[in-house]
Amino acid sequence: MTIARRSALGLTLAGLAAPALAQAQGGAWRPTRPLRLIVPFAPGGSNDIVGRIIAEPAGQILGQPIVIENRAGAGSVIGSEAAARAPADGHTLLINSAHAAVPAVVARVPYNAVTDFEGVAVAGFSPHTLVVTPRFEARTAAEMVALVRANPGRFNLATAGIGSSVHIAGLVLTNRLNLQAEPVHYRGGGPAVAALVAGESQIGTPTMASSLGQIRGGGLRALAVLANERSPALPDVPSAPEAGIPGVVLEEFFPITAPRGTPPEILAALGAAFRQAIQQSAGRLTELAGVAPRAGFETSAQVMALVREGVEDYSRILRAAGVQPE
Repeated sequence: MTIARRSALGLTLAGLAAPALAQAQGGAWRPTRPLRLIVPFAPGGSNDIVGRIIAEPAGQILGQPIVIENRAGAGSVIGSEAAARAPADGHTLLINSAHAAVPAVVARVPYNAVTDFEGVAVAGFSPHTLVVTPRFEARTAAEMVALVRANPGRFNLATAGIGSSVHIAGLVLTNRLNLQAEPVHYRGGGPAVAALVAGESQIGTPTMASSLGQIRGGGLRALAVLANERSPALPDVPSAPEAGIPGVVLEEFFPITAPRGTPPEILAALGAAFRQAIQQSAGRLTELAGVAPRAGFETSAQVMALVREGVEDYSRILRAAGVQPE
């Protein structure tokens, strides 16, 4: 090798090493290629909507686009497993509001919802809604309860898949109100809402994010927001206590996670970018999805503590209702 070639090679290697050296000296980590944000449901559901709202500004902050990858199936298990098995290099993330719910419903999950992931951020919180197809005879929650009790097994209850938070909300509804409705599992919140609009299923407990547009547009009739207070996104819809179903209160949250073993400096950079993107998008999240960001999830540990508490809460709710994992 000539001196000139050795010099050129040395300069090239020095150039390649510069970013790594800068990071080692305290520079913030930056992705080297587009990131993918796995949404483990079909397009049109709450995770898809929330993910798309925050992905663009987060990508701009990080300097690389964030591509939404919908990997639906098995109530979010397929997409979540793909995220858990991805390289822990910061380029694959997961947004899944069913993440803490799945272990409470599914007996054999091929990953651990807590120990196989690292926390990045929490996009926000949102209550579920109680809705019916517009042709449904009942116009209030009390009328719905009376109608379903008088016709056990006649009506379909749409869910976003086994183990989804929509499924759990439906179980809470039927168990606490002593209702018999036939659960029909779809491949996400979007398909479940579409089935309700079409009348294929008659009753649903969808997330506000996936149902808000159809409620406002008349495609669905909202009987209650499953929260203790009314939502600013649907100010004319009664809360669960106002609707006469005070025991049916359930909200979802949207954790953004990375595979286990993702280095702390990468988690810090991703967390900062997503928190800034969530703050910038707070108005759109509330208006378009009924999702409200909250403070208090500034570290990876805080995000995963929320997930752990969610697993425990969902399990307690379902065991109290007599529901065992299947």
